[in-house]
Amino acid sequence: MSPSSPLSSLVPATSWLARYQRDWLAPDVIAGLTTAAVVIPKAMAYATIAGLPLQVGLYTAFVPLIVYAVLGSSATLSVSTTTTIAILTAAALGEALAAHPGVSLATAAATLTVLVGLMLMLARLLRLGGIARFISDPVLTGFKAGIGLVIVVDQLPKLLGLHIDKSGFLRDLLAIAGHIPEASLPTVLVAVASFAAIALMHRFTPRAPAPLVVVAGAIAASLLLGLADAGASVVGAVPAGLAAVTPPDRLLLV
Repeated sequence: MSPSSPLSSLVPATSWLARYQRDWLAPDVIAGLTTAAVVIPKAMAYATIAGLPLQVGLYTAFVPLIVYAVLGSSATLSVSTTTTIAILTAAALGEALAAHPGVSLATAAATLTVLVGLMLMLARLLRLGGIARFISDPVLTGFKAGIGLVIVVDQLPKLLGLHIDKSGFLRDLLAIAGHIPEASLPTVLVAVASFAAIALMHRFTPRAPAPLVVVAGAIAASLLLGLADAGASVVGAVPAGLAAVTPPDRLLLV
């Protein structure tokens, strides 16, 4: 198929699949397994930041990559969930659930996904991607720094083994500071050990999938050492398989 045909411009995969060589399969499989080793634990972590069940993160680990493999036009672009998307999702879901108390979290998340997808499709048809060139670097830097601070404050209670009622950035920060004497020492030790392991692996074995190794090591330590019985906070039982597909709510689309 001609690279300039209308179908190949909308679905670039139809162009490169026709030229795919068998020799590329083994390296592509290795690349896919390497990507999965890094993306899966991160996607599950991003699900917790977004306030969604861990298994929902599995969808974000592979669905965007499959979609971009078919519709994307760049062979070097990295497509994955980010902390920014996770925190914005949490904020949007929080507002939706507050305005519609009878709506479930899964339904609100499905509706948000459909809305974002429709907006992105419209932006693609209108060729609005060039607008990003007009956003200044200071604005992007400030936005990223703000997102980083929000995520740190959001995750601190988990690192300290605390449970607080979230009500805003500054209030949450004050609540954490006031409850530090109640922090769980086993949870803090596990957090420090995890950070140290990731830092050491990045320093001495940069090619190793540090997040996956640390997650696997923490699971093994929890089972062998009984960390939950020692007072460390653990995720607990995670439902097997992928989460059930939930349709969006038409009332939330309006």
